[in-house]
Amino acid sequence: MIRKGILLAGGLNTRLFPITKSVSKHLLPIYDKPLIYYPLSCLMLANIRDILIISNESNLSYYKILLGDGSDIGINLTYEIQSQANGIAESFLIGKNFLNNSPVALILGDNIFYGNNLSNIFKDNSSNFDVNTIFAYKVSNPNQFGVVEFDSNFKVKSIEEKPIKPRSNYVVTGLYFYDNKVVDIASELKPSSRNELEITDLNNIYLSKNNLKVHLLGRGISWLDCGTPDLLLQAQSFVQTIQNRQSIKIACIEEIAFNNKWISKDDLASLIFKYPKNEYSEYIKDLIK
Repeated sequence: MIRKGILLAGGLNTRLFPITKSVSKHLLPIYDKPLIYYPLSCLMLANIRDILIISNESNLSYYKILLGDGSDIGINLTYEIQSQANGIAESFLIGKNFLNNSPVALILGDNIFYGNNLSNIFKDNSSNFDVNTIFAYKVSNPNQFGVVEFDSNFKVKSIEEKPIKPRSNYVVTGLYFYDNKVVDIASELKPSSRNELEITDLNNIYLSKNNLKVHLLGRGISWLDCGTPDLLLQAQSFVQTIQNRQSIKIACIEEIAFNNKWISKDDLASLIFKYPKNEYSEYIKDLIK
């Protein structure tokens, strides 16, 4: 059995209007790379190679130009259209044929994760096919997200979507690991008052079955949601600071593929030959050295 990945790069992008009037949010630059590289890199760090990208019809062609079929970096990319923004959980219905009864990792296209031991955390959760895992992160504005409520022993009691009075400061991030029953569960969901299939409703079904693990992301790990102009700017500054100070690149998909042994030094050399000569291609060239 293998775990497949879904990258949801759809939505209306209303919070970033007018920036996104003519271009998808997920193609906007986060310092030196398109935003979509960052969630894609998380799936790759989780050792997932079969990935479905879901977006609206007007933007899908741009993702294909950017990423192709993924073979250059040793992965398999396919694409599907989300005709309307009907909720995150609709991803599993759109991807039903792609998943073909496989467990899945879903990541939202505007999420960035960075931190110590992150690759091992992702791989450990990805390799456990029977456990459903979501990740919680402490924030100062929990009412903007799905909020996790804990009891005195830090056991999860409930997950509530954008509550007026949050019961904690821990919120659900945009990365989810589910078993192969997720399509059946998603197909039973009813649209919410927003007329969407809510991922929170799906998580609460797993929680009611005592089959949902919440992994707390603590100090040393950063989670960024790029859904507003301020958050977009913060993410750009964060990546610039880390990369310039540490002389590394966050979400360099070629580097991850090489480290995973999905491509060889010769493959990297072929990529460099195709790329223009700039700081990004020089960084990849150093990997060969």
